[in-house]
Amino acid sequence: MTTRTFGLSLSPLTQRRLARFRANRRGYWSLWIFLTLFGLSLGAEFIANDQPLLVRYDGGWYFPVFKDYPETDFGGLFPTTTNYRDPYLQQLIDAKGWMLWPPIRFSYDTTNYDLPAPAPAPPSAANWLGTDDQGRDVLARLLYGFRISVLFGLLLTLSSSLLGVAAGAVQGYFGGWLDLLLQRLLEIWGGLPQLFILIIVSSVIVPGFWTLLLVLMLFSWTSLVGVVRAEFLRARNFDYVRAARALGMRNAQIMFKHVLPNAMVATLTFLPFILSGSLVALTSLDFLGLGLPPGSASLGDLLRQGKENLQAPWLGISSFLLLGLILSLLIFVGEAVRDAFDPRKILS
Repeated sequence: MTTRTFGLSLSPLTQRRLARFRANRRGYWSLWIFLTLFGLSLGAEFIANDQPLLVRYDGGWYFPVFKDYPETDFGGLFPTTTNYRDPYLQQLIDAKGWMLWPPIRFSYDTTNYDLPAPAPAPPSAANWLGTDDQGRDVLARLLYGFRISVLFGLLLTLSSSLLGVAAGAVQGYFGGWLDLLLQRLLEIWGGLPQLFILIIVSSVIVPGFWTLLLVLMLFSWTSLVGVVRAEFLRARNFDYVRAARALGMRNAQIMFKHVLPNAMVATLTFLPFILSGSLVALTSLDFLGLGLPPGSASLGDLLRQGKENLQAPWLGISSFLLLGLILSLLIFVGEAVRDAFDPRKILS
């Protein structure tokens, strides 16, 4: 008997793997906690923003979180974008309406000019986790930085995994001189100094999200080649592969229809660990000043500020705790996925 989940029929093997994953309570709840935090970060503009979510003024409805409005729409003097933190404009709006603010009234790049102490200011009612050395809210920067880091890690993991699986599949399936040649090229490529290349790239062009993604992808795609290559080397002489060749199936069909599903078992167990490594790579580059452009929401930048401002422990502690939480959750999820695909535990 097979069960149907979201309209899909699950095989008995998949059901046992899901049951084994759920049995690992630490990994199961870590996945839900991580997904909850990631979901909240995707709606960061509705949690931390220097613009109100909704404005009711003179009988009209305005949505500043989606659209910029000139201040003349609210009785101002200039046709520039409305600064809703301006006390004068707040008085104009309050006189004929009201504003609905998000829980945190700062975006990741909003400077608080009304600090009770010089920046970096300690935690207060306005800034729950204090501010950094430029007066920006730490909690808002953590929220936006978490989103950028996870999205960067997911894109890097996906792109590098696709390249690594394809390269390992070609090596393992065909073997021979092609395998030897690609292995030597991988050894040479893996010996290149990644940090020096990043320094050279950052000196030639301004590092950005997509630039860093491309450069890191050029070095991280090799992480899965060995695993996939070993699986294809093991399975290429199995009886079902020989039977498929005898029936006249093309090599590409055999590779991706018959051999790849078996190789994906080992690949999936590595994905959470590759994702955690991608997050660490981006954080390390930001910490060294070789990552995202200045002013971007970055966990590595907060760690660097914590190192440079030891009198403000909330900078280093908050970013360290968030980064440690993310990596711990991913490691727990990876352990649960590994146990779920372990054939010894599935058949027990």
